[in-house]
Amino acid sequence: MTVGPAFVESLGWAATAVFVGSYFTRASLLTRVQMVGALMWIAYGVLQHALPVVVANLLVFAAAGWTAQRSRREAMATDEGLKAR
Repeated sequence: MTVGPAFVESLGWAATAVFVGSYFTRASLLTRVQMVGALMWIAYGVLQHALPVVVANLLVFAAAGWTAQRSRREAMATDEGLKAR
């Protein structure tokens, strides 16, 4: 499948909008929206053959995923602690 330059540019602008918009979301959604933005940037980087963009956003995606998982574990531990009281 071949995509045109207009699609690639639109993807880059959409990724920018999603990533910036993530800072205006609730804290509980922040990392998930950042992960979507990072995936969009990864796709953009692949289409542009821009390895630094791909690698940087793989790292962002992994960090956001790790943060989301850690937050989930902490929330579960807090819920268990409240139930034990």
